[in-house]
Amino acid sequence: MRLAILFAIGAAMVALAAAFGWIVTAPKPVSQAVAAQASRAGDSAAGRTVFFLGGCASCHMSPGQSDQLKLGGGMELKTPFGSFFPPNISPDRDTGIGKWTGADFVNALLAGVSPNGEHYFPAFPYPSYRHMSVKDVRDLFAFLRTTDPVIQHSRPHEVRFPFSIRRAVGFWKLLFLPAIGEPPAADPVDLEGRGRYIVEGPGHCAECHSPRGWFGEIVESRRLTGGPVPTGKGKAPNITSIGLKDWSESDISDALSTGFTPTGDTLGGPMAEVVRNLSQAPSEDLAAIAHYLKSYKAPQ
Repeated sequence: MRLAILFAIGAAMVALAAAFGWIVTAPKPVSQAVAAQASRAGDSAAGRTVFFLGGCASCHMSPGQSDQLKLGGGMELKTPFGSFFPPNISPDRDTGIGKWTGADFVNALLAGVSPNGEHYFPAFPYPSYRHMSVKDVRDLFAFLRTTDPVIQHSRPHEVRFPFSIRRAVGFWKLLFLPAIGEPPAADPVDLEGRGRYIVEGPGHCAECHSPRGWFGEIVESRRLTGGPVPTGKGKAPNITSIGLKDWSESDISDALSTGFTPTGDTLGGPMAEVVRNLSQAPSEDLAAIAHYLKSYKAPQ
C-alpha cells in the first residue's frame, strides 16, 4: 500500500511538472495593441528599404535564379542541429504568405510565432527582428505583397531529434529570447540610434557575426566578434571597433555598398549577397551602420 501511495505521488508530481512545462513553453504572441498597429496599411516604398536592409532575399530567394524578388525560399542553412530551409514569403496564397494578415506577420517577426500558433525555430532571426519598429514591420509586409507570387512549397526542415520538437523552442525562448518591452512605433532617426537600430534589428548582423553557445544562442559577451556563416563554411569576421580598427567610417560604408575593402580586396562568400542588398539601401543608412560599428565594443 505504501509503495502504491509513493508511486501515485510520484506520478502526480511528474504530471504537474509536465503541465507546468507545457504552460510555460506556450507560444506567446505580441499584444493585441501591437497586432492592431501592424494591421494598418503600410508604405510599400519604405518597406522596400527595410527589405534590402534586412537582406530578406539572401535566404528567401528561390534557388537557381538571380531575381531577388522571386521569394519562393529554399536556401539551405546548415547548423549543428541540422539544416533549415527558409520558406516561401511571396504573396502566393497557397504556398506563400498571401493569406497572412498584418497581425500574422508581426507575430512571426517579433515573437517567432506562426499563424497557426506554433514556435518558429530561431534559425529565423526573430531574436534580432524583435528590435524592429512596428512601422518597419508593417511597411515590409506591404512591400512583400507587391512582389510576384511564386508557387513553390516550402521544403521541410531536416533537424535532428530532440531539437526538432517545436514546443521545446519555448524553453529556448525563456532562456535566450531578448526581453524587450513594447516595440517602438517608429525607428530612430539620429545617426547613433539609427545605426544601432539597423545593426541590432532588421540588419540582424549579430546572427552571423557572433559566436554561438551550446544551444545555438548568441554569446552576448562576444557579440559581433565573429561567428560561423549560415552555409556552414567559413567564419564571419569581427566587426566591432577592434575588428575594424584599421577601417574608417567611410571605408565601412563604401565596402557595404561596393564590396571593395580599403586594401582593394572584395567581400566574398555570403557577404557578397549582403553587399548586393545593401547597395540598394540609402547612403545615410550605410553611414549610420558604419558609425555604430566603428564605436561598438563587445559587452564585457
